[in-house]
Amino acid sequence: MLVIKLSKTGKTNKKMFRLVILEKGRDPYGDFLENLGFYNPHTKELKTKPERIKYWLSKGAQMTKTINNLLVGEKIIDGQKIVIAKVSKPSEKRLAQAKAKADKKAAPVSAPAESASEAPTEETPEAATEAPAETPAETPTETPTE
Repeated sequence: MLVIKLSKTGKTNKKMFRLVILEKGRDPYGDFLENLGFYNPHTKELKTKPERIKYWLSKGAQMTKTINNLLVGEKIIDGQKIVIAKVSKPSEKRLAQAKAKADKKAAPVSAPAESASEAPTEETPEAATEAPAETPAETPTETPTE
């Protein structure tokens, strides 16, 4: 599968990028099929070959999210920008720590209220477990027989 990617060129603190098309698994800094333009992030200059980009996309080439956003921004292709930001998932440890902190803050304030409300909450689950037990028994008797 062919992919349009950015290939980094330039000096250490003056990076520029080439838009190149190559095989998906290939190194973007090695050989490529065609140079489709360049992008300078310092001056925000993007110079492309729109007809060649459209040609390769019509042949089934894919593109990276960054390339998609650059081309949509320049109105070379139609579509919406893709969100690239990676959202980190909180680890189980962090979730447990956050929950413990929330419980510690809530415990002193709601401690007197909890002791008063514990008695009704204990009766409620028992009543809730008895009620569903009665409803399934009624359901089979109501089914019509033909």
